[in-house]
Amino acid sequence: EPPEPTATLQAMLRRVQLRAFAGHARAFSVVPIKAPPMVYISGEEMSRYTMELIMDKWVKPFVDTSDWEFFDLSCRARDDSQDAVLHGAVEAGSRIGAIFKEPTVTPTEVQKKRLGLKKAWGSPNGAMRKGWNGITISRDTIHIPGIELGFKRPVLFERHAVGGEYGAGWSKVSKGRVLTTFFPEDMKDKAYVVDAREVQDEESAVVVYHNPLDNVHDLAHIFFTRCLEAQVVPYVVTKKTVFKWQEGFWVKMKEVFDERYKEKFLAAGLLEGCGRDLQHLISDAATMQIIRWTNGGFGMACHNYDGDMLTDEVAQVHRSPGFITSNLIGKKNDGTLIKEFEASHGTVADLWEMHQRGEETSMNPLGMVVALVGAMDHAATLHPANKAAINKFTVSCREAMYDAFRTGRGTRDMSGPEGNTTEQFVQAVAEDLERRMAQEGPPEVWTEEKVVAKPSRKFRRNYDLDEEAMRAVFDKFDLDGDGSISFPEFLEMAQEVGIAKIKESSAAALEGRRARKAARQMEAVKP
Repeated sequence: EPPEPTATLQAMLRRVQLRAFAGHARAFSVVPIKAPPMVYISGEEMSRYTMELIMDKWVKPFVDTSDWEFFDLSCRARDDSQDAVLHGAVEAGSRIGAIFKEPTVTPTEVQKKRLGLKKAWGSPNGAMRKGWNGITISRDTIHIPGIELGFKRPVLFERHAVGGEYGAGWSKVSKGRVLTTFFPEDMKDKAYVVDAREVQDEESAVVVYHNPLDNVHDLAHIFFTRCLEAQVVPYVVTKKTVFKWQEGFWVKMKEVFDERYKEKFLAAGLLEGCGRDLQHLISDAATMQIIRWTNGGFGMACHNYDGDMLTDEVAQVHRSPGFITSNLIGKKNDGTLIKEFEASHGTVADLWEMHQRGEETSMNPLGMVVALVGAMDHAATLHPANKAAINKFTVSCREAMYDAFRTGRGTRDMSGPEGNTTEQFVQAVAEDLERRMAQEGPPEVWTEEKVVAKPSRKFRRNYDLDEEAMRAVFDKFDLDGDGSISFPEFLEMAQEVGIAKIKESSAAALEGRRARKAARQMEAVKP
């Protein structure tokens, strides 16, 4: 059999194919697809520039976006409007129910002065979560068929969208006493003290927050439904052994699971490796399992702060924040789901500075594009008149982008130094998308199961490993100094660095010991 073409040769062949098609494609008359109503929130810096290119080259030639409502959440637009633009976006999102949001800047005091802003406007996320009755932030790994990234199978996360430290009230205090008092809504009912303590340091910070539980049942339904659809094993993560107030989250999740989902998971064979039941993980243990379970195939649901931290870890295992989603799910009063889709990364300020200096950039828009087509698909679900046509566009857009990565025409974080610049990548995908949209029938989908590429992490622009220090670690475990690590040496290394896989029975016993230790610590610090 002839050898398979290299990625470079594949890219050359693909360019020839697209050039051959170009003449035919230019003669192909496109009638734009009427897109259903959707909210489009724009941001700034490099992510804004890249999405402008994508809208011009990928979306507008094929999609009539006249029913979309656009809102500019750049710092200047928020400042000029006294944040009326944010309130307008929240109102439109509540009304329409399908939202795409580009990364935005939350200005620091330094940026406030540099941009001449009236104030350092806060993050828009709190207003959005409140205005859209936020339930959960779904953050999942993005997988490109044929390319091995980090996790081999999907990893799903539900991060409770309300409560916790993010809405905390606090104050610096000196020595004295602190009373936290609850007053029931009905003032006829007696108020009571939730907590009373002495503050003995000259300087302390007193922090107060609450954790709403009314919507945890909604979160549970969303989580377990998504885990079943993706065929992954569900876990609930808390620190309830120490933080007793987190017990309610676990109890509500377990109630929904037992009543509505347990039999479905058993029938799907998804509970065979975890005692045939929903398992609870202490957040400390979840931190370790994320770096061990690199085959993926699991989902975790957790509180707001834990979800924020743990999904950052997922992003690093899976390559970077650009390779996981970040979708806020809320609910209208009539029960219809509101879904806001965005990338997990920021505005990519370092590339924007390079772009402003006239230097070449290579911005990977994967997370933003997956978010955009996700919002379009949800809009088509809410208003299904043109759903088949919209779905053909979104699938074709996604597949054209994936194909560029598979065939060496990706951005440089994936294809190395020979990869495309920001503008070249957008143009390469645009040409392939034009070919795909010109074809009759359903969208063309890549169905091969083999892995054709595994991009080196060295391609990432923020690759900063200290290779000399890594060599020292290698030498430490290369006990016989032969330049390779044998299996016995690997076992020693895995145990020392904390990535060793342990037997299921031992894992359960370890979890129990941790829980008992945490309980003893909690008892010891009680006033």
